Amino acid sequence: MTATEPPQAPRLPAVDRRTLLKGGLLGGGLLTAPLAAHSEAGFTHGVASGEPGSGRVLLWTRYVASQSTTLEWQVSGTSDFTNTVAAGSASAQPENDWCTKDWAEGLTPGTWYYYRFVAPDGSVSDVGRTKTLPEGPTERFRMAVFSCSNIGFGWFNAYAHAAAADEFDCALHLGDYLYEYPSGTYPSAAQTVHGRSIWPAQELVALADYRERYAAYRRDPDLRRLHQLYPMISVWDDHESANDSWKDGAENHQSETEGDWGARKSAAMKAYREWMPVSDENWASYEIGDLATLFRLETRLTGRAKQFSLAEILSSGGGDPDKSRAALAAFRDGAWLDSSREMIGADQQAWLVEGFKRSKGAGKTWQVLVQQVLMGRIVSSPTIAEALPKDVPDYVRRRVLSGAMAGAEGVPFNMDAWDGYPAARARVFEAALTADANLISLAGDTHNAWAFDLDLDGAPVGIEFGVQSVASPGLESSLPQIPAETLVRSTVEGNSQLKWMDASQRGYMAVELRPGSATSEYRFLTSVHEKGAGLAGTKRITTLAGSNRLA
Repeated sequence: MTATEPPQAPRLPAVDRRTLLKGGLLGGGLLTAPLAAHSEAGFTHGVASGEPGSGRVLLWTRYVASQSTTLEWQVSGTSDFTNTVAAGSASAQPENDWCTKDWAEGLTPGTWYYYRFVAPDGSVSDVGRTKTLPEGPTERFRMAVFSCSNIGFGWFNAYAHAAAADEFDCALHLGDYLYEYPSGTYPSAAQTVHGRSIWPAQELVALADYRERYAAYRRDPDLRRLHQLYPMISVWDDHESANDSWKDGAENHQSETEGDWGARKSAAMKAYREWMPVSDENWASYEIGDLATLFRLETRLTGRAKQFSLAEILSSGGGDPDKSRAALAAFRDGAWLDSSREMIGADQQAWLVEGFKRSKGAGKTWQVLVQQVLMGRIVSSPTIAEALPKDVPDYVRRRVLSGAMAGAEGVPFNMDAWDGYPAARARVFEAALTADANLISLAGDTHNAWAFDLDLDGAPVGIEFGVQSVASPGLESSLPQIPAETLVRSTVEGNSQLKWMDASQRGYMAVELRPGSATSEYRFLTSVHEKGAGLAGTKRITTLAGSNRLA
């Protein structure tokens, strides 16, 4: 048994609908019962659900046997399964790493259900809970939003808090569900939190590597609990394949030693779809009654052009500051604006344009992007460089001064975000404006918390809530020499779209949609270095329907 494997425990207790409502939806019992541990035979990793619709949901489990095995699944309105409302079968096969998924259909909109899998020998999986999406008039919809869960940097207290809160309709994971690095790289051995070592020890390249890393992550009891309690809508970002990936390669892929990128990308995608409660669609939409449409985007592996490199642009100046500034200005006015560069690709763009029109035509208030990287524009402020202490290491000084030089020329510093693809971003914004959308972008990737007003040439387009990481370190780690409050103040003052940020805390967002408003409550944990840490504080930010601005 590993340090992150859940303890042996009895099945979830039977709780009927009346008890659930009386006790605050779940009566507490389901939330406090620990998860059952399993050996590497039978049901090994609990249950999960995802891809919710108004009448269906995708059910997941993993069952290891000596041969392909047909499992029966059941869905019920009560946890004792006295009134089964849907049933079916799914096959656990070695070619899918013993993971299996199946759609439960014919369900009632906006309804909580319990589900379980039963093996031929009579053994039963954990009991999961899931919920369908509402139809018709909808007064409120709540989502727990996560990103960037590097297990070596700490405990998944954000997952634990959201599970215990018992107040969400679904969970969203915006990518970097796991990380591909070898043990001791990110984090280093010294940075790795005791009890959070990871396997396999090598970098993930082959299909077996990715599968083993998912198996390791999914043994974490808090992640397993989260999957057990809420349906999840999830997207991959780069670390599910390799750092700074794009359709034809990645920063962290070296073909000469790691083989063909296409093979590695295919392996990463297959493992993700095996281990996650997701469909095989690269992008999809979800209808939240008359309240909203969620658009799950794919911004990494199917349409994205290769990222620009600011380091290469700056180095073209040969160390001469004037030549470097000239190179940045030429880039800003030339290659950076190239309209042929794609982030999501033409097919997905056409689907999104039509989706905006359809959502607004159906009278839905909110159009929400469930995606990976920031859309808000950020340049590095020169005042950050001015705040550097004299004894800062040279490599830190060079990095900060390079960002400041780029910022002075109006060039954003994060070419891996939508900032590196301004024409592609403009196409999305133009579609939102044409449809008169109430656009909300939900984004992860940066490890820090953000709130933006989005605009296109001064015209308000919508807002963005950027979620802080579950465990991965943020700017407080990469620039520890600058006080967090100084970094925040300089960054906000230097960027007109950015209205608020936090540069030093981990956690998650509780996002609530209502007919007249949408709110993100940023929830910050006291620590990720100790298991079970609670909240250190919160920050609530709201936008009003029709304003396309933060309130």
